[in-house]
Amino acid sequence: MRRLVKGNEAIIHAAIAAGCRAYFGYPITPASEIAEAAALYLPKVGGIFLQAESEIAAIHMAYGCAAAGCRTMSASSGPGISLMQEGLSYLAGAELPCVIVDIMRGGPGLGNIGTEQGDYLQMVKGGGHGSYRNFVFAPNSVQEMCDLTIRAFEVADRYRNPAVILADGALGQMMESVELPEDVAQQPEKPWAITGEASHRHNLITSLWIKYEVLEERNIAIDKKYREAEKRECMWQENFAEDADVLLVSYGITSRLALAAVEIAREQKISVGLLRPISLYPFPAQRINELAHNARSVLVVELSNGQLIEDVRLAVDGLVPVRLFNRMGGMLPTAEDIVEAAKTIGV
Repeated sequence: MRRLVKGNEAIIHAAIAAGCRAYFGYPITPASEIAEAAALYLPKVGGIFLQAESEIAAIHMAYGCAAAGCRTMSASSGPGISLMQEGLSYLAGAELPCVIVDIMRGGPGLGNIGTEQGDYLQMVKGGGHGSYRNFVFAPNSVQEMCDLTIRAFEVADRYRNPAVILADGALGQMMESVELPEDVAQQPEKPWAITGEASHRHNLITSLWIKYEVLEERNIAIDKKYREAEKRECMWQENFAEDADVLLVSYGITSRLALAAVEIAREQKISVGLLRPISLYPFPAQRINELAHNARSVLVVELSNGQLIEDVRLAVDGLVPVRLFNRMGGMLPTAEDIVEAAKTIGV
């Protein structure tokens, strides 16, 4: 079914199709329409929506629901996501699948409700305490807001770990024509869950392991999942990247601007290409390294003070210069701005 929908609403349609039946959250701009859509649509399919008293309460409600084997989710923006970090660490430590949506706004602090990408480090590098990772997917269209939400639920269940949709305020508020899924996905069995059934009576959901050697074993086992996911779940998209003298790396809304810049540059006979990471973790480091062997420089385009660029520099591993072109505070560059930046680093 094709409809014109806002990015935030598309997430809930996708979540319902993925079999999500529980949403716990607290409204915050520019993510509030996610909660609004959850409150409207989940009860119609027998699901529940609960507005918690805070984001801290919401993430721990999601923990409890996930422990019972239900596909569950929450969503917020910068300040609310910050409050959820301890709960995300608990979810990862207890190996519970859950989907979290972060519609990024300007920061730090209260900032503003403009489009920014300042939550990259917080979500991609963990954010909470301990040795864990979130699986992080970054859409750049309303269709991908839908499609990647379904994928996030699948990956969360596959590895029993939190999965994140990391989008920006522009994508959350943008309206586009979207092919919405209609069929409810078949969910995997969860023999580890705590449901009250006799077969689950001896299951234990916890992230507390007092003995040092036991916690080490647990962390090694969790880390093994991440190594497996790095081989199986990495996603990216390329445009004119193979022969690019200047390789642009960008995600989310800025990747659309970067693609327009590539098209303008190519019309001017300037060899510019684009790699767009779709999974921010696992990160397509190997592919970026391969492309860097053919490039003369790499230009990272992002709406932060340079957060994505850290992973790009690690991937490039000193092969060529890596430069940053950025805006902040809710300001967006133009495609022409990006073209000029590409020219200045030595086309």
